[in-house]
Amino acid sequence: MSLVESVVRTGDTNQPAELGTFQSTAWDKTGFGAVYSEHVSAIYYLALRMLGNPDQAEDATHDIFLRAFRNYGEFRGESAVRTWLYRIAINHCRNLLKSWHSRTMVTESDPAFWERAATVPDTPFRILEMKELGQQIQRALDMLPEEYRLLLLLVADEKLSYEEVADLTGQTTDAVRGKLHRARKAFAAAFASTH
Repeated sequence: MSLVESVVRTGDTNQPAELGTFQSTAWDKTGFGAVYSEHVSAIYYLALRMLGNPDQAEDATHDIFLRAFRNYGEFRGESAVRTWLYRIAINHCRNLLKSWHSRTMVTESDPAFWERAATVPDTPFRILEMKELGQQIQRALDMLPEEYRLLLLLVADEKLSYEEVADLTGQTTDAVRGKLHRARKAFAAAFASTH
């Protein structure tokens, strides 16, 4: 059980060595537990799509929620909690990718990725078909620049509005629309080349 899960389940915030600058008066434990429960799957999926590895995504998800836990008192409420968590997740995953850049920029798709991320279809043929399609999609995404991958993920997969994406990325809504259009065209070309 991770530190964040432990705090959420037990409510024990008396772990100063691990939790750093926790301010118990800024918010209540139950509130953060609800935030964790509501958003953990989406944050894991975002990390998984950005990092491409289930184990790294799981570790990143724990780090992201620990960071959110530590900084929850600084959340100003100017955006939705979901948007705030996505911003933490995107920054954390980008930092991880930068630190791994010298080793490898794009990780190969892990078969476990599709086992965890996809729902199990009915027939063995359908399972194989979906796995192959998923691998083609991931290969096409891996061929795109990070910014395009992120935009496609946030709008297509996470169903964020252009305004929310603009807020997360620090761009104007028009810039997001334009870049998303180019990202879709680049994805279509990359996907066609994976056949």
